[in-house]
Amino acid sequence: MTDLLPRLRAIVGARHVLTGAQATARYRHGYRTGSGEALAVVRPGSLVEQWRVVQACVSSDVSIIMQASNTGLTGGSTPDGDDYPGGCVIISTTRIDGLHLIRDGAQVICLPGTTLYALEKALAPLGREPHSVIGSSCFGASVVGGVCNNSGGSLVQRGPAYTQLSLHAQVGADGVLRLVNHLGVALGDDPEEMLRRLESGDFAAGDVDAVADRWAHDHDYAGHVRDIDSTTPARFNADRRCLYEAAGSAGKMIVFAVRLDSFVKEEGATTFYIGTNDPVQLTAIRRAILGGFSQLPVAGEYMHRNAFDIADRYGKDMFVAIERLGTDRLPRLFALKSRVDALPFVGAGFSDRMMQRIGRLLPDHLPPEMRAWRDRFEHHLLLKMPLAAVEETRALLSGLFVAGEGDYFECSPALAAKAFLHRFVAAGAAVRYRAVHRDDVEDIVPLDVALPRNALDWQEILPPDLAAQSVHSLYYGHFLCHVFHQDYIVRKGVNPLAFEHRIWALLDARGAEYPAEHNVGHLYKAKADLADFYRRIDPRNQCNPGIGQTARARHWGEPQQEAQR
Repeated sequence: MTDLLPRLRAIVGARHVLTGAQATARYRHGYRTGSGEALAVVRPGSLVEQWRVVQACVSSDVSIIMQASNTGLTGGSTPDGDDYPGGCVIISTTRIDGLHLIRDGAQVICLPGTTLYALEKALAPLGREPHSVIGSSCFGASVVGGVCNNSGGSLVQRGPAYTQLSLHAQVGADGVLRLVNHLGVALGDDPEEMLRRLESGDFAAGDVDAVADRWAHDHDYAGHVRDIDSTTPARFNADRRCLYEAAGSAGKMIVFAVRLDSFVKEEGATTFYIGTNDPVQLTAIRRAILGGFSQLPVAGEYMHRNAFDIADRYGKDMFVAIERLGTDRLPRLFALKSRVDALPFVGAGFSDRMMQRIGRLLPDHLPPEMRAWRDRFEHHLLLKMPLAAVEETRALLSGLFVAGEGDYFECSPALAAKAFLHRFVAAGAAVRYRAVHRDDVEDIVPLDVALPRNALDWQEILPPDLAAQSVHSLYYGHFLCHVFHQDYIVRKGVNPLAFEHRIWALLDARGAEYPAEHNVGHLYKAKADLADFYRRIDPRNQCNPGIGQTARARHWGEPQQEAQR
């Protein structure tokens, strides 16, 4: 153990082994929640360096946390406290950001630090796009991170990020690190040579197997989401359907690359901005489209008026930054923000408060059509339909809204972009509100919830005593998949954990599954199927121990012979 830091410095260089509290702060603190201690943050610059770093950590018996962009909302890629066996080393993969387009761009191989934005940019000239193109791609979220957490994405036809094709390493119960090539690419047998060849693209088209028997996305999801009479949700993190090696692994194995399908970009789509004061009308739209239309929507994003307002006031500067600076610069902005907050002479949330003040000086960022709909309607739905379904959608909406409880308009491309961006910044608005109103807010209780596909009464009505404990309850999400994000900003003095457990009981009574797409992190208890999956892929419990409130002890606290049996 005493020689670990010198070994790590020899592998990656001293400047890429961070140990000071200020230098490591932005890696040790989650975007929305979670923080802890670490012996070091190591930033390998190649797959071979990553392999050697992991080998050093395994042989020194320290706990390993893999981290890419650190954009998760449940703290799953940051330490939680300091009680890790052997201490904790965070391995940040952001410097390893290459990708390879294969099979004429129909598929892609992504290395650990590759962002969704970079993948989207690489596919654009081919008229193709990745699994997710809205929301987290603006953050700089990583492709591998999305797969490891079965992140949902807002595109209705594609379901959670998923693949059965990966190059990964596992720590066996015997403490040996083994590289497993299930990528479908012939790279040889020597681990370092395999990793070098993959990163440099030193393989030919003939080395790439079509692997028709293994999936690079969830082929069944389109039919799955259409089953509107099913009593189970469409997608959630503990769903056994989508737990396969790297997919859903949540840092319990070391992922070096994933292979994914790309998709033909939808041209000529139209976005309908729908407003209503009767949630039953949105239920009718969902069931009519999923149950009867020949073409699935591209996206269907929901916002309640309260979420609209908080995003408007506390997400304005982020909206403008994304719109004017572009998504490729946003990761650097977040890195700068983290460095500022780590300075010893500034208080908690300093950068958020400064950005909020700047935002107030900016001109109005939302179109008048959206503001008019906000004043008229409580429930908002952005429905992006493919060209072939536009006329059918117009007929459905025109027939539904004759009574005057709702209405819709068709968005120009520019207006649609603003509407979806406004929906996106809602995810960070609660964090900003907490930073600005620390004297009034105890904390945020964030939940992402998957309701059964047959649920008709999807709107949550809190009991009066719980409603009184919340300053704001924010509801938004992927409506057609019945995945909702529910952020409760609880009042000062309220016990957030007790509040959360009350909400869980309400959700259990409704047949909901949670978390739906942000994974368990340190906020949720991993359900049996998910915990069993973690035990299978990490029998020594050396990678991200304690995730999902599971055991942190080596071999899961069992005698070693039992763990090896």
